Amino acid sequence: MIKAAARHILVQTQQECQDLKQKIENGADFAAMAKQYSKCPSGKRGGDLGEFTQGQMVREFDQVVFKEEVGKVHGPVKTQFGYHLIEITRRGE
Repeated sequence: MIKAAARHILVQTQQECQDLKQKIENGADFAAMAKQYSKCPSGKRGGDLGEFTQGQMVREFDQVVFKEEVGKVHGPVKTQFGYHLIEITRRGE
């Protein structure tokens, strides 16, 4: 079964998500931004969600983590929880 590891930043608005993505693309540290802005408890760990398999996360999140490029920041991704920036840190068997 394919597994992945990712970290994310969860915020309430699409605009906030886009602003954070711009900061990260301009050199801000993803983990530091997660600690400061993420509404998810994982923010305390720099947004780290650890390792998981397909189907463990909500559908919109899964589609990004298991299909998009590893090592890039993806988003905004809208889920029932809000808007996410997702960085896939690892994917494989």
